[in-house]
Order: sequence, then structure tokens, then C-alpha cells
Amino acid sequence: MQTTNFHSMLKISTLLMLLSLLFSVGAFAEEEEDNPYSLLEVVAGKTFKRIKDEQPQIQKNPDHLKEIVEQELLPYIDYQFAALKVLGKHYRSVPPERIPDYFQVFRKYLIATYAIALGQYDNQTVEFEPEKDYDKRKDVTVRALVKEEGRPDIKIAFKVRKNPKTKEWKAYDMIAEGISMVSSKRSELESILRQDGLDKVIEMMEEKNKRPIVLNDIQEQA
Repeated sequence: MQTTNFHSMLKISTLLMLLSLLFSVGAFAEEEEDNPYSLLEVVAGKTFKRIKDEQPQIQKNPDHLKEIVEQELLPYIDYQFAALKVLGKHYRSVPPERIPDYFQVFRKYLIATYAIALGQYDNQTVEFEPEKDYDKRKDVTVRALVKEEGRPDIKIAFKVRKNPKTKEWKAYDMIAEGISMVSSKRSELESILRQDGLDKVIEMMEEKNKRPIVLNDIQEQA
């Protein structure tokens, strides 16, 4: 049930995660780069502007969304950290030599997932919560409300982690109406990992990665 509910909100929730992750390092002062709250607010307009500007290319070739995600988004997602959290306790039983392959397939899987969500953009607005003290924090939760005329507000929370080595803030999870994307994916893959192992998970993700993007068809692609 939880996974079904999560997929039903993917249009808004994954799209909002994109907002929280996408930014250009050169566009911000150093202090803003180090502020996860300012980061999320500044990036929202920039993200939607690129989607609007490139609609002709997107309508002609929806897979162009994958290029946008890979170029603009992926450098700012801690996808390896997210991938390990999805594995959960099964990480201990995975052959170490297979982890690099899993990381690469998971990375492409995120590109495809986020590209599908980007295709659902239709002028939602976002209100972020006021900034809280984060100076001594390594992991923060930034909350926001998604507003769309004629629909109830949707509560979103972003899990953002400061890399201990690079000191960069990168997102690794998003929670929509109390449902975690990482937890949902972990539940989805639990039985596959237990019964068939990591190779079957990689095979499943590779199959999904090959599917072309179809605009306004998110339920089937998710």
C-alpha cells in the first residue's frame, strides 16, 4: 500500500526533489552554496525556467529530459549514499565486486525516474520553510509546501547531507506526505534481493532504464 501511495504522488514529489537538488555552483556566492535552505529556494526558479525554455526539444524528443537531468542534476545527488540506503541490511550479503556495477545502474535509474517526473511539470508553486540553525549539523531536513490551484497543499521534506570529505550539501532522500522515497524503493526491492539477489535488481533497473520517456504517462513508467 505504501509503495502504491508513493507512486501516486510521484508527479509532485519527485519533481520537488529535483528542485532541491538542481543548482549551478557558479551562480551563487560561497555562503549560499554552504546553506542548504538558501540553495533550495534559489534553485526553484532556475529549474523551471530551463524546463520552459527547452519545451520544443522536449516535445520533439522526450528523452531530452534525461540529458537535462544528467547534466544539471546528477552532480548534486549523493546517489551512492542513496543506493546503499536502498540496499539496507542486504548490503552485507552483496559481493563487494558487484557494488560498482550497482552504483552505475542505480545512477541511470535515478536519471530515468527524475526525467519522467520532469515531464509532468505544470506550473506548481513551492513555499519553503524558514531557515533553521544548521551550522553544526551534518544532515538536515528542509520542509516545503507544494501549492497547485484547486488541489490541497502537499507536504514535502528533503533529506540533505553534508559530505564529510567534500563539505558539499547533497540530497539523498525526499519524503512526500510522510512517505520516504528511499524507504519505498527499499520495500519494493526487499523480496527481490532476498530471493534472487543483487543481479536480479540490476537486471530490473537496466530494463527500466531502456524505456523511452513518454510525456504525461507517469503512472505506467513509475
